[in-house]
Amino acid sequence: MPLRKKPACVIAFSSASAAMAAEACFQERGLPGRIIPLPREISEGCGLSWKADPKDEETLTKALDDAGIAYDRTYLVTI
Repeated sequence: MPLRKKPACVIAFSSASAAMAAEACFQERGLPGRIIPLPREISEGCGLSWKADPKDEETLTKALDDAGIAYDRTYLVTI
């Protein structure tokens, strides 16, 4: 049975160190999502991104802003 694609919030980072810092930040706070390779549809970034449910975008970006972790931008993609 084929996998069903669904919308996801993808946060792109300009460096691998920022992506790793974000992962640690999110895990410390018990926030949802996981590190994934940057989807093909997105041409910027370091090659790593954070994937989560679109409803969690604001919570995740606020946590990054509060922690001072830079990210390129967020995307809504179907993966």
